[in-house]
Amino acid sequence: MFITTKSLRSAAVACTAVAALFVGSAAVAQDLEESYWYAAGDRNFPDGQLWATSYGECWQSAYPDGPNNLPPCEREIIVPAEITVKLLFEFDKYQVPETVVNREELAVIDEYIAQVQGTPVEEYVTIVGHTDAKGSDAYNMALGLRRADAVRDYFIAEGYPARLLAPAESLGKRDLLPQYSPFSVEQRRVVITKVDQ
Repeated sequence: MFITTKSLRSAAVACTAVAALFVGSAAVAQDLEESYWYAAGDRNFPDGQLWATSYGECWQSAYPDGPNNLPPCEREIIVPAEITVKLLFEFDKYQVPETVVNREELAVIDEYIAQVQGTPVEEYVTIVGHTDAKGSDAYNMALGLRRADAVRDYFIAEGYPARLLAPAESLGKRDLLPQYSPFSVEQRRVVITKVDQ
C-alpha cells in the first residue's frame, strides 16, 4: 500500500509537470506566431518597431511567415547639443591625439564624431576653446584658440567634412566656470556644439 501511494504521488507530480510544460510550450508557440519584428521606415508596416543587433542588422520573425521585404535599419542617433572635453596637453604643444596627456578624453571626442557622422542630416559643429585665469587676456585668447584648432583638426583627420565645422573660436578666460577656482585646470576645456545652420 505504501509503494502504491508513493507511486501515485510520483505519477501526479509527473503529470502536473508535463501539463505545465505543455501549457508553457503552447504559450511560447503562440507568442512566436504573433512576434513579427519590423524595421522602421516602411509605410506597409504601421508603427513598425525597430529591432536591431549590435551590428546594425534588422531582426525579423520567420515564424510562421514573417516578412522578408523589410527596409534597411534606421537607427535613431541622438547627438548631444553640446559636450565639453577637458583636454590637457603637453607643455606648449597642441596636437590631438599626439600631445594629449589625458587620453581618456579622446574617447569622448571619438564618440561624438561617430554620432554626428552617423546622423542622416549634416550636422554643423562649432568648437570653442577656454582657459583658466592665469596670464593676460591676449595670451589666453590665443591659447584657447590653439586648443580649439587642435580639436577641429582632429575632426577633419577623422573624416568629418571641414565645411561642416565652423572656424575655431576662443573665449580664453572670459567664460570661467563658477563652481571651480578661476585658476583650476577644470577651466581648461573645449566646448563642442551642434548648431542649426
